[in-house]
Amino acid sequence: MRFGGLKAIDQLSFSIAPGDLIGLIGPNGAGKTTVFNVVTGIYQPTFGEVVFDNHSLNDLEPYQVSRLGLTRTFQNIRLFQDLSVLENILTAAAQHVSYGLADAVLHTRRFETQEKANLDLAMSLLSIFHLEDKKDAPATALPYGEQRKLEIVRALATKPKMICLDEPAAGMNHSETEELMKTIAQIRERFKLTVLLIEHDMKLVMGICERIIVLDHGIKIEEGPPEKIQNSKKVIEAYLGVDGSEHQIRLGS
Repeated sequence: MRFGGLKAIDQLSFSIAPGDLIGLIGPNGAGKTTVFNVVTGIYQPTFGEVVFDNHSLNDLEPYQVSRLGLTRTFQNIRLFQDLSVLENILTAAAQHVSYGLADAVLHTRRFETQEKANLDLAMSLLSIFHLEDKKDAPATALPYGEQRKLEIVRALATKPKMICLDEPAAGMNHSETEELMKTIAQIRERFKLTVLLIEHDMKLVMGICERIIVLDHGIKIEEGPPEKIQNSKKVIEAYLGVDGSEHQIRLGS
């Protein structure tokens, strides 16, 4: 991915199998969020191809990528500010309805059935994150940590096969991060999800990710299980700017 003469991502290649929980880490400016933007259709890759579930994602709009089953959250919270908690979720769930305008106006059986199914899904997701009592509150009235959770709930309402979480623990305290770690593992198992996770909290990454990809200046410098990443000289040098052979770092300790 190039922006003028700047290579934000360079010769990056990796694959994710169904059901994987993968971490994408690297120093600030490494290109992590740019990867998410390319994968989810916000940016079109300058070269190369993104393939999801045997579909090329090149030239697709973000809503088309989402309909294929690949969704995301954002580093900076992007909730619908003028909608309630519940309305935020129902808006996301609406991408899969098959009724038309006439059904909505006339409140046909098809409309009623699908709307009830979306409402049941929304309330079920809210209960997982303990937000059901705040369904009618304005989304922006929630505390910061709960707005983060609501973004994940809204993404889940699109019924994804894979979800990309961009720093979901940002702004959360220690106990909230611990709870989030358990919840991510829970929703992955419950909904049979594939998860790609960007996160600066190394305890969270090392605690739940089975494989970790490390970027530095848009280039993949390491890939492997947490134990390999923790002791990689290349990763130590990227994070500390020092010779990795002379230092040790226990990421997440």
